[in-house]
Amino acid sequence: MKAIILARVSTKEQEEYGHSLPAQLRRLREYAKNKGFIVVKEFSFSESAGPKIRKKFEKVLEYLKENKDVRILLTENVDRATRNFKDAVDLDEMRINDGLEIHFVQDGFYINRDATGNQMFMWEAKVFMAKQFLNRLTDDVKRSVEQKIQNGEWTSKAPIGYLNIKDKDTGKSNIIIDKDRAFLIKRAFEDYSTGNYSLSDITRRLKEFGLRNNTKGNKPLHKSQVHYMLNNTFYYGVMRIKDKLYSHRYKLIIDKNLFDKCQKVREKLSPKGFKYSKKPFVFKGLIRCAYCGCMISTDRKKDKYNYLFCSKYKGNCKAIRVREEVVIDQIKEILRKLVIPEDVLKDMVTHLKQSKESKEQFQQAEQNSINREYNKIQSRLNELLDMRLDKSITQDEYDKKATELKQRQYELTERLKKITEADENYSITAIALLNLASRAPELFESSKVEQKRQLINFLLSNLKLRGRKLEYTLNKPFDVLVNMDSRSNWLGREDSNLRSRVQGPLPYPLATPHKG
Repeated sequence: MKAIILARVSTKEQEEYGHSLPAQLRRLREYAKNKGFIVVKEFSFSESAGPKIRKKFEKVLEYLKENKDVRILLTENVDRATRNFKDAVDLDEMRINDGLEIHFVQDGFYINRDATGNQMFMWEAKVFMAKQFLNRLTDDVKRSVEQKIQNGEWTSKAPIGYLNIKDKDTGKSNIIIDKDRAFLIKRAFEDYSTGNYSLSDITRRLKEFGLRNNTKGNKPLHKSQVHYMLNNTFYYGVMRIKDKLYSHRYKLIIDKNLFDKCQKVREKLSPKGFKYSKKPFVFKGLIRCAYCGCMISTDRKKDKYNYLFCSKYKGNCKAIRVREEVVIDQIKEILRKLVIPEDVLKDMVTHLKQSKESKEQFQQAEQNSINREYNKIQSRLNELLDMRLDKSITQDEYDKKATELKQRQYELTERLKKITEADENYSITAIALLNLASRAPELFESSKVEQKRQLINFLLSNLKLRGRKLEYTLNKPFDVLVNMDSRSNWLGREDSNLRSRVQGPLPYPLATPHKG
């Protein structure tokens, strides 16, 4: 059978840990020879792990599409074949529609059109974990934003009462007080703090005063916008970003004392029933109505029974009130289907350990690269200081260059921190996969409400309630588990007899292709 080889690295440092292109090619050629495959073309390249640089990989796909007689793709492991879900989806479509068979030589398994549950679960699990790890690393933009936040810079559109401008001298973005609106914002806070005006009153008064949005529509503020404004900490000097507070460097419209007075008034004016929104309901914010798309809410009756109901924000629909236990029972039924035979689970543990070793090699290469660059920058900073002490450069020249170098050092430090976080996240993901795959019902049953919510989020998406029926999408790789209800479905006839037909250890476990 004709085959092509795909060898791929992301950084030069990976070559120090056995992933060099020549090393990959050597192993893949040997594997092809042992399996009797005829290698007709080799693709060997270095590229970024990010989603933007993909042209070279697309050439691999184009070749396979144009040469229908080549149906075997050989690569080291999952992370060499896929850099993101787009790669995985493209390969999977060719597997299903065109009969492509992909061999992951180092990982020790393959997938094709007739792939077993075991093989497909390992494919999707490894793609899933690789994505989790790489998501933590591919964050150049996030690092830049984080640095700005630490410097007290707001990175989005300024709240009403402020204006976004460009500094004429530096070309950098800045935020200034909007003199035409700021005094009205302050007036709104002052009026509301007296307790004599409701939210509707403040909205009406602002309209009468002529306050308009700082958008192209230039319309009066809606009641919800006024509510948001009166709860916006930005006006007294604090940015709220993902539920964390950071001081900003811009001029203030009000002080914190006035803001706190408004919060006390808001709490007094809030309806008594508001307290229920803070109760730890399992499905709070997780399910939408299948009829109208509105969020499904939960309330408690007689301090004993929880009911799910459509908020019907868009108007009346066919949704009915449903006891929470009815939906929880459906979740439990889904979890009971996540069962893997014990011997298959042992194989999976082995594969996941191999994937962990590959990840650790990549991680070590990244850390070494960062440390080398950091040390080079420190040497340049030392040289720069010597030049300043010798008066061979001016203070302005020193400050400008030193700031650039220190900024890069900060970015590298953040990168190292992200790698550590990615490592922790990867370990948690791997453990979660194994735990859920083997004892999901038990974990759910014994969990507290917040843990139940996390499990549901981890396993399911697109939750909708149609009458009493819960509709959902099972997240990868767990979608494979639900469809595998017997050991034969997991292993397939050929794989289940494979070990008994081969004398001695397998040089490439579970990697013998199906005969078409």
